[in-house]
Amino acid sequence: MKAWSRWQDWVSLVLGILLFISPFVFGTMGHTSSAWDAWVLGVIGVILALLSLGLPNNPVTEWLTLVLGIVLFISPWIFAFATLTTAAWTSWVIGVLFVIAAGWVLLTNRSARAGAMA
Repeated sequence: MKAWSRWQDWVSLVLGILLFISPFVFGTMGHTSSAWDAWVLGVIGVILALLSLGLPNNPVTEWLTLVLGIVLFISPWIFAFATLTTAAWTSWVIGVLFVIAAGWVLLTNRSARAGAMA
């Protein structure tokens, strides 16, 4: 796979940026745990997306992005902001999209490796 060409990683990059700016957009900066969750996990998402774009044959970054999506999905319950609807829904939707994007790459790479061995 050629570097900087996988669309799923570009989607992950945009998701990380959207997650980072979501407290500003939705006005949830007053709720510290949800804002810091979005900022920290958004930066991690951007870093993982950039690593995946630059190193497309490294599945570790995709697995970490998958874990990031799961952590992001459960974070409203862990950090007690599930009742803050905009922040919770942002975490749930972006978390699922991170899992879908990373899972898609992992399944595609697995299928390509399995086809090469046959």
